[in-house]
Amino acid sequence: MLLDIRDLRKSFPGDPDPVTVLDGVSLALDTGETLALTGESGSGKSTLLTLIAGLDRPDAGQVRINGTEITTLRDRALAALRRDTVGLVFQQFNLIPSLTCGQNLSFHARLAGREDRDWQDRIAARLGLAPLLDRYPEQLSGGQQQRVAIGRTLAARPALILADEPTGNLDEDSSEAVLQLFLDLSRDSGAALLMVTHSQALAARLIRRAHLSHGTIG
Repeated sequence: MLLDIRDLRKSFPGDPDPVTVLDGVSLALDTGETLALTGESGSGKSTLLTLIAGLDRPDAGQVRINGTEITTLRDRALAALRRDTVGLVFQQFNLIPSLTCGQNLSFHARLAGREDRDWQDRIAARLGLAPLLDRYPEQLSGGQQQRVAIGRTLAARPALILADEPTGNLDEDSSEAVLQLFLDLSRDSGAALLMVTHSQALAARLIRRAHLSHGTIG
């Protein structure tokens, strides 16, 4: 099992009482599986992704990735996990402003020791980024920056992709290109995909669906 989540719980400070966001979430995802996570705004979908990525710590429960319990790992080990195994597509693009679009695309793949120029060129072409590779992030629109952030994640060929509304700011054609790239990577390399989405059309394209409501998955 690539991803195994058991009884995950997370609360945040509130007035007067803490606000429970996740209340015993359990979820499993195997190699090559794709899962759409749906739920109302504020239901804890993004929180769940940040806990899986090791960007925050749960109050209780376990997150295992490739058999490793990550909730007890130190920051350096978590950073190595994100570099080598987990690809993140979050709503903050986090592009490096001093690097060109092309350099941003290859950045994570180089860190992971998996740079593949042919694969990167295919990603750039399919995301409509080929004419923009010499531009810097400040010269790109929001939608273009989002496509660069998505391409950067896919270029490293991660084993697990965590995507939070990855097509939220994209037009229909770009959304289709992004989804097809996710599905192609899953099929060709066995990558697992956990995608938060409000789009029923996108959710229907994935193998499985889960709905998060009131802190639990139904």
